[in-house]
Amino acid sequence: MKMKQELIKIIYESPGIIKRKFRIMIMIFILMILLAGTMFLYYHNPKEGLNLACMINFLTGYYCPGCGAGRACYMLLHGQIYQAFRYNPLLIILLPWLIVYYAACGIQWLHYGKERVSIHIPEQIPIVILVVFLIYGIVRNIEVYPFILLAPTGV
Repeated sequence: MKMKQELIKIIYESPGIIKRKFRIMIMIFILMILLAGTMFLYYHNPKEGLNLACMINFLTGYYCPGCGAGRACYMLLHGQIYQAFRYNPLLIILLPWLIVYYAACGIQWLHYGKERVSIHIPEQIPIVILVVFLIYGIVRNIEVYPFILLAPTGV
């Protein structure tokens, strides 16, 4: 028990707030993982070799809101924005917002030890995003002209 308390004193500066040097180490570790994943995706085309199958698509034959996201990110890393948009338009639209949100949260956590960005987001926003994802998942499976464009396809 005494060893646990000593370890808590080493890691935490106050209850719930990790010391700055540990926050920096954690952030470096997270950024290294993101860089490694990005490099892996850059050099390994999801259409060739390692192709992670969507279980929803495999079991039902319908596209989920995330179908085509891996291929879209691969194309985005290679500068093919239109092709990335064709694989998953919703991801390409939301990606800049997600990057800004997670960067703001990470910088705040790194600087203050707490993340306060989420507190200022109205509670309706996550609900709206969830509804948009559900509608997008339904609409991209309608096999009529304007909706068929939402299915993940190559150009």
